Amino acid sequence: MQTTAEPRTRLTPASTVHDVRPQDAVIELHGIRKGYGSGEKRVQAVDGIDLVVRRGEIVALLGPNGAGKTTTLDMLLGLTDPDEGAAQVLGARPAKATDDGAIAAVLQTGGLLSDLTVGETVRLIASLHGRAALDRVPEVLVRADLEKLVHRRVSKCSGGEQQRVKFALALVADPDILVLDEPTAGMDVTARRHFWNVMRADADAGRTIIFATHYLEEAEQFARRTVVMNHGRVVADAPTAQLRAGLGARTVAASLPADADADGILSSLRDRDDITELRMDADRLTLRAADSDAVAAALLASGARDLEITAPTLETAFTALTED
Repeated sequence: MQTTAEPRTRLTPASTVHDVRPQDAVIELHGIRKGYGSGEKRVQAVDGIDLVVRRGEIVALLGPNGAGKTTTLDMLLGLTDPDEGAAQVLGARPAKATDDGAIAAVLQTGGLLSDLTVGETVRLIASLHGRAALDRVPEVLVRADLEKLVHRRVSKCSGGEQQRVKFALALVADPDILVLDEPTAGMDVTARRHFWNVMRADADAGRTIIFATHYLEEAEQFARRTVVMNHGRVVADAPTAQLRAGLGARTVAASLPADADADGILSSLRDRDDITELRMDADRLTLRAADSDAVAAALLASGARDLEITAPTLETAFTALTED
């Protein structure tokens, strides 16, 4: 089993990712730019990205629609070339890594042959990668949770089931890197949990996973590192837990007893410099505080009860980083 080094934390845009290339880097993007159209109609989809991903990392790529996520993934797969900058996958051009089966993808776009069964589809793609891939088919069907669907025609599969078929197709070549664009779209809760359990085990075994998703809870639960894009640029890159906590302030809520001096408590809280978003709804007090422990102690001393302290969520961080 291979271990992974923690990525260097960056909470603000950076023009360089690392001064020295890490020996275990499998994805390297330096100064990547990509635009479409010309003149006034030109759209700069990716506007100068520097990104290094190491072996065994699970990296979530987040951003609002139009942030440049899909274009970035397309360049990683060699489906399109950057206008400027350099992209390398496993030390080679992305297209070569794709041709060699070293990098595979589960994408939103691209259809399946509806007349084939699930088993026929997986075996057909496996045959393109040689005998070893064909021998791997039974294992892949289990890992994609498709054993019970082997004889079902693809046209009869639900959207989530077809997404699992695409997942199986990505696994048959046994790639070093998996690129996933909204991988669990259409899957039910059980299928999503199974999918991410498999992904976590793969990362522990050394496979690198980079995925784009709109399910922020998925990034929060499964990504060890989160990269946030906005307007074609990386606006944050850090371990997921640190990115979430980087906002600092926590939410504190408490109920005040009927006989409490509510005006006095509110006045003392307003005098503190580290408190924001202070509000009172009925007898429930809610605020955000940088030093939540000190505020909680003061509230308890004043007779408050039902105290709750909530850490910032990834959704909170995402909103703060991508708001114009």
